[in-house]
Amino acid sequence: MDIESFVLDVVDVVEETADAKSISFAVPAGAEEKFDYKPGQFLTVAVPSTQTGIAARCYSLSSSPHDGGPLTVTVKRTAEGYASNWICDNLAVGDTLRVLPPSGIFTPASLEADLLLFGGGSGVTPIMSITRTALAHGSGRIVVFYANRDEKSVIFASEFARLAAENPDRLQVIHWLESVQGLPTEAQMKAFCAQYAGFDSFVCGPAPFMKMVTTVLKELEVPRSLRHQEKFVSLGGNPFGDIAEVQQAQAEISSADDEGGADAAFSDAPAGPVKLEVELDGEEFTFDDWDPRTKMLDFLEGKGVKAPYSCREGECSACAIRLLEGDVRMVHNDVLDKDDLADGIRLGCQSVPLTDHVKVTYS
Repeated sequence: MDIESFVLDVVDVVEETADAKSISFAVPAGAEEKFDYKPGQFLTVAVPSTQTGIAARCYSLSSSPHDGGPLTVTVKRTAEGYASNWICDNLAVGDTLRVLPPSGIFTPASLEADLLLFGGGSGVTPIMSITRTALAHGSGRIVVFYANRDEKSVIFASEFARLAAENPDRLQVIHWLESVQGLPTEAQMKAFCAQYAGFDSFVCGPAPFMKMVTTVLKELEVPRSLRHQEKFVSLGGNPFGDIAEVQQAQAEISSADDEGGADAAFSDAPAGPVKLEVELDGEEFTFDDWDPRTKMLDFLEGKGVKAPYSCREGECSACAIRLLEGDVRMVHNDVLDKDDLADGIRLGCQSVPLTDHVKVTYS
């Protein structure tokens, strides 16, 4: 169960606005395959902290994986955000930062699709990655709705203007400024979205913004398969812990079980080994010995399966799976809502079996 992280060199720092910077990294030789990312994915970074040693945070990639440019995240300061302020105040060319490989499922299944992209504030970061990539390697129409406080807050203003000018038949960018138009209402958003029935929609930004957009899309009966919402929070755990820490945590669980104090999460687990079938990146895996007290991600890693993950704490969606058969229970979940759960989406890093046969897909 190796938790592999990498130390990357900072090769460029660009001030996008007074409150946001783009940080570019060089990928170490030999690690190129690990960093072969998809548009819309994110990096988990380890920010030094005097209180906890490491503050783990997720930041979306704004770069495109297909234009030959460096790996780039864009970070906006938040008022009480230790990590975002540290990055914006301290990182400079020549520095290094420890990161986990790219993760996340906020990415189009097809770059040929027509895309309806919503960004609120710094939520535009993965939207920019998707836009750049789809323009270069897709053929569909792209509509970007970008909401900000005021003109000074608009990240990538000149880049969006350039891309729209170069692709007038494919890209339309709508800027919504609170200082000019006020906050968008549900009625206004519904009128806007109704024009783009059938588009594959993606929304990222502050929680109220995402909730309003997703509510409108549901009311317009946009299928769940065409509604995508980015979901990760400030991580409470440390995904950069070494294998000894992980093994110690497992030993504590086993010890509690031996003493008759098993965690309630495992109380209704099957009595014996579980059959697990997994679809991942076009491959199919079948195992007959999934220990009901072992989380799915841990079990798959033990079998040598490179299943996706980032935080390992149930606080992001990088490890999301979809149930095809059987059932699981999540020990912890901070990101999936009732609609996600109703659609069979679960977090692999937190899932333990409830039935003696489980089949899932990571696609």
